[in-house]
Amino acid sequence: MKSKSRIFIWTLFDFANTSFSVIIVTVIFSKYFTNYVAGGKQWLWGLAVSISMILSALLSPTLGAIADFSGYRKKFLLFFTLLSVICSMLMFFVTEGLVFLGLVLFILANIGFESGLVFYDAFLPNLTEKKNLGRVSGYGYAMGYLGALVVLLIVMLILPVKTSDSYLFFIRLSFVISGAFFLFFSIPLFLFIKEPRVENPIKTQMIKTGIKRSYSTLKSLFITRQYPSVSRFLLAFFLYNDAILTVIVFASIFAANMLQMSDEQIIYFFIIVQSTAVLGSFIFGIISDHIGPKKTISITLVIWIFVVIGAFLVSNITEFYIVGLLAGLSIGSSQSCSRSLMALLTPKEREAEFFGFYDGLFGKSSAVVGPLVYGIISDLFSGRIAVLALGLFFVSGLIILQKVKVPEYKTK
Repeated sequence: MKSKSRIFIWTLFDFANTSFSVIIVTVIFSKYFTNYVAGGKQWLWGLAVSISMILSALLSPTLGAIADFSGYRKKFLLFFTLLSVICSMLMFFVTEGLVFLGLVLFILANIGFESGLVFYDAFLPNLTEKKNLGRVSGYGYAMGYLGALVVLLIVMLILPVKTSDSYLFFIRLSFVISGAFFLFFSIPLFLFIKEPRVENPIKTQMIKTGIKRSYSTLKSLFITRQYPSVSRFLLAFFLYNDAILTVIVFASIFAANMLQMSDEQIIYFFIIVQSTAVLGSFIFGIISDHIGPKKTISITLVIWIFVVIGAFLVSNITEFYIVGLLAGLSIGSSQSCSRSLMALLTPKEREAEFFGFYDGLFGKSSAVVGPLVYGIISDLFSGRIAVLALGLFFVSGLIILQKVKVPEYKTK
């Protein structure tokens, strides 16, 4: 199969899985669970996100190590994809007061989504040359936001007016649509992308070996500091990704509670955000291949600082839309360039293992602190104060990122 075809099929998984992040995590289930199922208790939603991220963070490094030495990346990716899809669809049965059921299903679905990313991202270094990593990673995120745009349009078309008796039924039906969309468009990857070849694969005592390997990697990163640039980048990523993920999981709640935006207005808002995210992922992916991912991430973090200041100051929906345009430009580009920088810093023979730490221990655990802190500050003070506090995470991450040394490679 030609390289371009493999890249397109790989990006289809981004197109597929973003239906979960936009419908379940960001736009609809988050607000439905917080305001309808949990009676307005934002800290419960923050707790659900934090628990799922802690568990994913603990699992991912070991799973990544197992995937590297066993050659089972696709099998693990399939398992976690099905876990996320099935639990998303079962959220249809979460109604008013069923807080525990909603928590359990979301935690399992998010573990499936987040753990699957470890194996999906680990395919990236095998798809293209180093000089094209930023562009290809950007293509993936652009396809992801395009998928989010498509599924949002589908949901918007099926939703009746809010006063309709069937409105909540169709809200719950959107969770089923999210799962079906995720499943259908992920199929090509499992059918057509080959498992990377592993020399002398280990098929027995995989868990024990995986734990041992992941502990060895953790030691080499932060005790013996064998890979100082990787450890610095992971710390910077932990900080700024914490803020990005917090924005994602609380954006619709902020819009509804602080600006009294209706469900329809929120969906329109996120359609605009997804549109600029597609554009931002393409543009910054190309910029990254010319100036490098580190400089590109730095630019996006400066934009994020303006975004949180803007969100603190907004007084009407129009101003919030402008802030959303800026957030859209930087959200996909921040994460796609982070993925390409990690691919540059990662030893080729330990791709899934290192991505286990990137996506898992640092990517997932970075979503533990932010959402919980945001939820508590929102309940004690206001959403405006909470969103302003996220600026500290962006500033700290930006400062530490400057100390990361990127290996030399030929840019375009």
